[in-house]
Amino acid sequence: MALFDNPFGSRRRFGRRGCSCGAHASQAEHEAATGDTAITRAVEQSMLRAVFPHEVERRAFLSSVGAATALAAISQILPTRFAAEAFAEAGKPEKTDLKVGFIPITCATPIIMAKPMGFYEKQGLNVDVVKTAGWAVVRDKTLNKEYDAAHMLAPMPIAITMGLGSNPVPFAVPAIENVNGQAICLANKHRDNRDPKNWKGMKLAIPFDYSNHNYLLRYYLAEHGIDPDTDVQLRSVPPPEMVANLRADNIDGFLAPDNVVQRAVYDGVGFIHILSKEIWDGHPCCSFSIAQETVQQMPNATAALLRAIMEATAYASKAENRKDVAAAIAPANYLNQPLTVIEQVLTGTYADGLGNVKKDPKRVAFDPFPYESFAVWTLTQMKRWGQIKGDVDYKAVAQQVYRATDAAKLMTQAGLTPPEVTTKTFVVMGKTFDPAKPKEYLDSFAIKRAS
Repeated sequence: MALFDNPFGSRRRFGRRGCSCGAHASQAEHEAATGDTAITRAVEQSMLRAVFPHEVERRAFLSSVGAATALAAISQILPTRFAAEAFAEAGKPEKTDLKVGFIPITCATPIIMAKPMGFYEKQGLNVDVVKTAGWAVVRDKTLNKEYDAAHMLAPMPIAITMGLGSNPVPFAVPAIENVNGQAICLANKHRDNRDPKNWKGMKLAIPFDYSNHNYLLRYYLAEHGIDPDTDVQLRSVPPPEMVANLRADNIDGFLAPDNVVQRAVYDGVGFIHILSKEIWDGHPCCSFSIAQETVQQMPNATAALLRAIMEATAYASKAENRKDVAAAIAPANYLNQPLTVIEQVLTGTYADGLGNVKKDPKRVAFDPFPYESFAVWTLTQMKRWGQIKGDVDYKAVAQQVYRATDAAKLMTQAGLTPPEVTTKTFVVMGKTFDPAKPKEYLDSFAIKRAS
């Protein structure tokens, strides 16, 4: 159960019907019915520690009566849901000085802008948003607790939870930072080489192996008959280094965040081949991520941090605010980009490097809801390209990491309207993805590494 959160079962205890209270068929059904969240779980643990301060006694009690019975008994004294809501909405943060790591890209807009525009301060927090060189560094510093939370690529918390590229540590995604907001950029020498079928032998960069940039680029290439593992070279390059590598002719192009793409156009070294929204309109890119242990240790600070980010997201989602946001995040201590580059990304009126000025107000959007189906799709691609071996419990992992219930409550508090469902179908390059049928979706691809 939630008391010892682990998506792979070794430490979970459920009631006889499959959830922590024993009244529902599964923990997912329990959470949907009761509003159980990571914050509630933290309260449950705190209450157990208060009643049984010594770990030996606590474990003996849980072993003898079971977690569900223990929590039911304690809830007679103080209902955990009531306590959790009180803590989440009004509880004093366990600490107010926090560090949040970020990569200098427009995908991190809500996390970054919340500092100069006062959203963290409004929640009583003093947040140091720390510019970081690359994704592996962000991951490692967050795992080492140098950062309290971080801007991460949307697949990274899934990978960390499953132990892909690091030791397995349960992470949560209570908010998506942005949807869309990426593009394939090619060097100017490829202006007359726009058909991907002719891209064999090209060197293309992605920000990180566990990224939707990687999965979308692979998807795009494979749909055009190009095997991304044998027909081209894919290289992981930190976003701040991509334009320099393109200029130096070390790579032929990249799929990257829009401010990196737009900077290549601004510098005259590349052009926009296709926006990522033309591959999958509404795809997630980056997330606000936090270790589940951190949520348990400081539920009030976590809730305050998330409220600030949700309110920043609500502000950034309005077109009339985009120029103000661009001015706030362009300076050297944040994105370190010319203001015109950031404005072109956020307003959606931009030069494409081919002599055209285009307008697309949805080039990048800020929608914080972490649909579980986003995680399921990501898992299919991890499986497709051999990052995951063996069977995958798609739904369980998605529900463990993508905290839709938490997000819905916080969106409401921030004045946003959350969706009524936690999962949905969508279309990627003309193919409909049904999150209820991940295996069938995976089996439909001609080019894949999955076994």
